[in-house]
Amino acid sequence: MDCFNYPLDTKTLRRKRAKIYRELSEKPGLIEKKIAVLGGSTTNDVVDMLSIFLLNHGIKASFYQSEYGQYWQDAMFGSPELDAMNPDIIYIHTSWRNITDFPQMDMDKSTVDDLLENQYQHFEAMWTALEEKFHCPIIQNNFDRPNYRLMGNRDIWDYRGRSNFISRLNQRFYDYANNHTGFYINDIDYLAQDYGLSQWNDAKYWHMYKCAMNMDAIPYVAQSVASIIKSIYGRNKKVLALDLDNTLWGGIVGDDGVEGIAIGPEVPAGQVYAEFQSYCKNLKDIGVVLAVDSKNDEANAIAGLNHPDGILRPDDFVSIKANWDPKDLNLSQMADELTLGVDSFVFADDNPAEREIVHSQLGVETPAMDGAENYIKVLDHGGYFEVTNFSGEDMKKTQMYHAKAEAKKAQAAFADYGQYLDSLDMTAYITGFEPIMIQRVAQLTNKSNQFNLTTLRCSEDDIRQMQDGGKHICMAGKLVDKFADNGIVTVVAGEIKDSTVDIKLWLMSCRVLKRGMEDLMMNEFVSRCKEKGVDKIVAHYYPTAKNAMVKDFYGDYGFTLESEDAEGNRTYTINVADYEQKPVHIKYMSSRTD
Repeated sequence: MDCFNYPLDTKTLRRKRAKIYRELSEKPGLIEKKIAVLGGSTTNDVVDMLSIFLLNHGIKASFYQSEYGQYWQDAMFGSPELDAMNPDIIYIHTSWRNITDFPQMDMDKSTVDDLLENQYQHFEAMWTALEEKFHCPIIQNNFDRPNYRLMGNRDIWDYRGRSNFISRLNQRFYDYANNHTGFYINDIDYLAQDYGLSQWNDAKYWHMYKCAMNMDAIPYVAQSVASIIKSIYGRNKKVLALDLDNTLWGGIVGDDGVEGIAIGPEVPAGQVYAEFQSYCKNLKDIGVVLAVDSKNDEANAIAGLNHPDGILRPDDFVSIKANWDPKDLNLSQMADELTLGVDSFVFADDNPAEREIVHSQLGVETPAMDGAENYIKVLDHGGYFEVTNFSGEDMKKTQMYHAKAEAKKAQAAFADYGQYLDSLDMTAYITGFEPIMIQRVAQLTNKSNQFNLTTLRCSEDDIRQMQDGGKHICMAGKLVDKFADNGIVTVVAGEIKDSTVDIKLWLMSCRVLKRGMEDLMMNEFVSRCKEKGVDKIVAHYYPTAKNAMVKDFYGDYGFTLESEDAEGNRTYTINVADYEQKPVHIKYMSSRTD
């Protein structure tokens, strides 16, 4: 829906919210989450907007809202409704108006420092109480600023200035976020500045309705919170597919020649495109995969990407489809090659007709790339690639997909698939959920959708509790081949109940599909069950719109189908003694932590 693209159509979102909600509620593959909104102001409109933004990301939310201004009391002392809900996410919607004490002109610096500490501790005590009770992610607004400065420009650097006080208090929040997993900042300070501080802080909305910001700004707040939540639950976009002519450079390379396209420092238009290329290159560094989908001769496309003043080079892209085929067909083929759904893509093209075709045929997000000077803002403000958890493996995504492409080329040279697997020179490392990898394991549970048997989404605390609780067999598998270190690609967890293990979690990254890693993990899981004195394994398959590929996974390993309900949910069992080990073409290194 166009109303969700930047700039937001706030009037349509507010006026047609109920209709939009009904339409989005019919989307297939929705996941359900419980969200507690603890507000220092009225939150009804925030929740209304948040509900439809989350639905647009495939998340159907039920909400708890604190009474007006009771956010701290609910957090510290609880409420029957909140406790019964046991939320999956807690969002604390506060603003500068919830700072209870500001510096006075007659205060010395040590007094102001004490005042700052007291204000900070008010919030840290709340975060600690919520984490200890609910063990779920917490999203906290930072503080926006008033639209006035008592001391003018001095307000930002004088220790008694409100602007200075808020900046220092925000920094304490950021320090806490850097040191606590599962804690996220919703940056309303940035949102307010981007929206326009005077309009954002229109006082009539506070005094008449107790809304912390202009009502038309609320959709931007909801979009920002929804971006954090969808990122936590693996609903981010993964690939940015880019047109070339008048998107990555000015002009048409086939007509103007390489020397005639606008890119680089010589002309203002070239500077704009160079800056956009630099932004795209930075996206790659945070794990976004880049691709080209352009109507062009491939030789011209490659020549343009090798322009001496360009920032992006052919190796920065995992796929370059420069031809005269329909762009939706190119993008669909690209998705198959990368083993990704088309809903993982964002398509950036200056041509509105091409955008419309791709969106109507595939449902791919196609932001309005109108005016090169706006390209960065449109992509950035769309929130497609929100970063909540960031690991070293995210920086290697392009390398990993290049390695996958090289492996596919190598496969073509072998008539026997087993010989091909041997040629990859694969080594696997299987460990428990060690502290250094907990972030990555949690990230995989929220990002893996196709090879995912139970679709259980886990926070880092959930993963830590499985490993430390002594009631689970936990396994994380890393795969290295001659082309690349693929990192942690598969996760299994089974809960031990007497002499039975119930598999709660089994997933794998599709980029190593059919390499035998699943066979090795099953062999090792059964072996660890034997060591634990387990006689029987219970396993489950819960169908989604994306995981049909593993529908018969357990049956292929000799498990018996015990039950299947009308929705297709299946339960399987196998006696440990009856399992037959599968042959593999992977060297195995074990690092046991149990």
